[in-house]
Amino acid sequence: MTEKQKSIVSFVHTKPETIFHDINRLMHLGNYQSVIDPAKETLLKINISWQHWYPATSTSPWQLEGVIRTLQDDGYNNLIGAHNGTVVVDSYEGEINNKHKVVTDKYSIPTIHLDSEPNRWIEYQPIENLMVLNDVFPEGITIPETFAGKNIIHLPTMKTHVFTTMTGAMKNAFGGLLNRKRHWTHSVIHETLVDLLTIQKEIHSGIFAVMDGTFAGDGPGPRAMQWHTPGILIGSSDQVAIDAVAAHLMGFDPMSIKFIRLAHEKGLGCGDISQINFVGDDISGINYGFTSKQNTFASRGQKLIYWGPMKPLEKLLLQTPIVPWAFLASNLYHNGYWLNFIGKKRIKKALQTPWGKLFSKY
Repeated sequence: MTEKQKSIVSFVHTKPETIFHDINRLMHLGNYQSVIDPAKETLLKINISWQHWYPATSTSPWQLEGVIRTLQDDGYNNLIGAHNGTVVVDSYEGEINNKHKVVTDKYSIPTIHLDSEPNRWIEYQPIENLMVLNDVFPEGITIPETFAGKNIIHLPTMKTHVFTTMTGAMKNAFGGLLNRKRHWTHSVIHETLVDLLTIQKEIHSGIFAVMDGTFAGDGPGPRAMQWHTPGILIGSSDQVAIDAVAAHLMGFDPMSIKFIRLAHEKGLGCGDISQINFVGDDISGINYGFTSKQNTFASRGQKLIYWGPMKPLEKLLLQTPIVPWAFLASNLYHNGYWLNFIGKKRIKKALQTPWGKLFSKY
């Protein structure tokens, strides 16, 4: 593979005083304009993994603002913020608590909440063969009608995940392209992420991702994590490559993470660090030593259902009218116990950091 054939991933160190300049530099180093067509509408796929603010859990306000400023400076005026809710996360509450709404309002960016009216979900027949989604949803795959034919820029954060080791650009499509039954795919989550990237390449006119590592999350993510402040940004039009680089920086072997390896093998992107063309600042020697092997009380129970001795009961527990028990259990644990007895102490300390002080200014 020649240098010209290599996937490009841009990497930049940043600090609060230069964050917007650094995001602009990152996006241009990543040559985003070569894939994001200014004649098309561009979706900004905002990540809300929790309706409460917790460092590294959801798209940061400066990440969103920096991308908007860069796009508007470059003449991209047809921008749309896209939020997804889940069965346990309220996106309307989340866009306020995570300071997304104050940013989109400031720049007059219209927003859509994908799981709410009047947004329509339409049946989609993929062109390429999929790994699992046709089996999970035999009644048909649906996608948001508004997604087809538009650019999309993903706004993930650098964090670990209890089911996928790490979560980044590829998993950011999980909330956007799958509706409220997306939890049906958790037992085949790695294959699902590969299928979603396959669909994205069919429906979007261009794809780019800007990953925020100003705060980063380590441990049983995407919520109950220890936060760190690496102060970095990663950008790429290759969704596999940007996740591979994030995994590498966190201390994981990217090709040992199933969804990255499968996507690489299917030719959807590059998961091999040695085949990636890095531009920007030097990443050599960086290893944050993160781990995803920790579990919460909630994730232990989920893993017993998805991959453990309770697997025979999966459909009964998670795909029948009794499923609200699982949503209630998750809310009681994360919003009741963990946030109040563990999370709030960590949030208080995070707000004393330079990045926390920047969050407080929004």
